[in-house]
Amino acid sequence: MNVRLTRRSALGLFGLSTLAACAPSTSAPTPAGTEGLKDDGVKEFPLTSWSYNEAVTKQPMTDAIAKYTAANAGVKITTPSYPYNDYLNQLLLQVQGGQLAGAVQLDVAWLATLAATGKLVDLKSVATGLDYAPAALALGQSGGAQYGLPWTFAGIGLISNQELLTKAGVTSTPKTVAEFEAALTAVKGLGGGIVPWAGMTKVDQLKDIIPWMWEFGSPIVQDGKIVIGDDGSVEALTWYKKLYDQKLIAPDVNRVDARALMSQGKTAFYEDAIGGKATVTKSSPDKDLGTKMVPVARPVKNAGDKPRHLAWGQVIAVMNGSGAAAAANFAKTVTTEQGYTIDWFTKTGLPPTTNAGLADSAVKNDKFATDFTAQIGANSSASPFWIYPQFSQMEKVLAEEVQSILIGKKSPKDALSSARDRMNALIK
Repeated sequence: MNVRLTRRSALGLFGLSTLAACAPSTSAPTPAGTEGLKDDGVKEFPLTSWSYNEAVTKQPMTDAIAKYTAANAGVKITTPSYPYNDYLNQLLLQVQGGQLAGAVQLDVAWLATLAATGKLVDLKSVATGLDYAPAALALGQSGGAQYGLPWTFAGIGLISNQELLTKAGVTSTPKTVAEFEAALTAVKGLGGGIVPWAGMTKVDQLKDIIPWMWEFGSPIVQDGKIVIGDDGSVEALTWYKKLYDQKLIAPDVNRVDARALMSQGKTAFYEDAIGGKATVTKSSPDKDLGTKMVPVARPVKNAGDKPRHLAWGQVIAVMNGSGAAAAANFAKTVTTEQGYTIDWFTKTGLPPTTNAGLADSAVKNDKFATDFTAQIGANSSASPFWIYPQFSQMEKVLAEEVQSILIGKKSPKDALSSARDRMNALIK
């Protein structure tokens, strides 16, 4: 499923082809279907998002909406938004109350959960014949329906501050866990309040431990059952706890904190999606920081192993009901027409999902984007939990047990065995 690509082929595919087989798939209620897309004449609809709630993406989204409404007479788009960390809960509350309508920005991890409500429109008729890269299109599919149109896609991986590494005497990119640990130790020697690795230690982002468990040999899910508590996952958490105890990672860090540390030049490594760079550089006092940020393939346990990363992406889904056809046309336009997709990439760093967009010179000539693709996107896989509508509860259970390891309440074996049993109970 994960194959090594050359820099050229990774650029051409933008890391998408390796993930076609990894797209979430689950049994779900029958979707609203194409009847939900019959034009009811309603041209006003909401676009619910988290991007309108974030400084880096609010203005680009405002620009895209203004451009679209100017080109489509009578269309009006409202912009309800919620913070990312509370977004899924808010959506589910809105669905439960019958209030969620129009177009909805979704993290690909949430697709099965929203599909399970039976309220999403099948957009297959909209997507047919469009220029989406096949694996990007697959990310919007669940239970045989096309619930979302892909907006952007890549992975989550390590990003380094090369200036700090050079100061610490780290002259080559660490490729193994042992080399990575040695690099972190060297950075710690710089002092000055620098956190060698802004790894996730707050509950809300401890799902980042998943690819590290992969690297240490755990399948995590096997034959439909959670199997953490196995040798690979225990070894991964024993290693992570050691780094925590040695202060090579810091307590109480989530993605927002990690971005702040990178922005201030106070960490040599942190993990993020491709769009995180824009957030980091926008708030940094170092105007040259962007040139020092380099994507790094996840260090492997043994030389020659393949790096593993969590896939990441966004789709636009459409709720069944008033204005669905107008919302679907908006989703199609902003995810396929290069006047929108390349402008979005230029302003946010988030890559397009069409073949034409990926081949555009703005994308191909962006070194950070091409390096991110080659080092991270090309070796990314869907989370093993995404196929379950209960995935968010499962990730919360895992995060709680991992935190209990970090603070010394439980051993890795006991905590992960507890997580396994609790998670399996959720899917019975």
